[in-house]
Amino acid sequence: MNLKKSTAVLNGFIHDFTAGYWVAAMIAIAVLHDMHHTYPTVTVILNKLERIFFWQSIVALVVILATGAGRTFTYVDNWYGEDSEDARRRMLFIKHIILFIVFGIGYWFVFGMTFHAGI
Repeated sequence: MNLKKSTAVLNGFIHDFTAGYWVAAMIAIAVLHDMHHTYPTVTVILNKLERIFFWQSIVALVVILATGAGRTFTYVDNWYGEDSEDARRRMLFIKHIILFIVFGIGYWFVFGMTFHAGI
């Protein structure tokens, strides 16, 4: 396998891994936030953990966007075959619109949990 293909595979792995981490961080923030009422004596620790996961999720989002941009340049030249390429591009466009909405909704929910806006 040549260096270009190896780099494309590594880029895809990092992209997928950080996307999974982002989802896990969102879930962790929600779980930690729900523990505030159950364990009020450790709320300060829970708040710190929420902020750690929040800022790590921001880093993950930046990595997701950067490696996603990298993918733009690796899947060219009818990677999946000429007959599938138009459908793949349409589906990819729709997927990214949905994912940007998911990112926005995710941050809308966890921002208030993390920084206790309006609580």
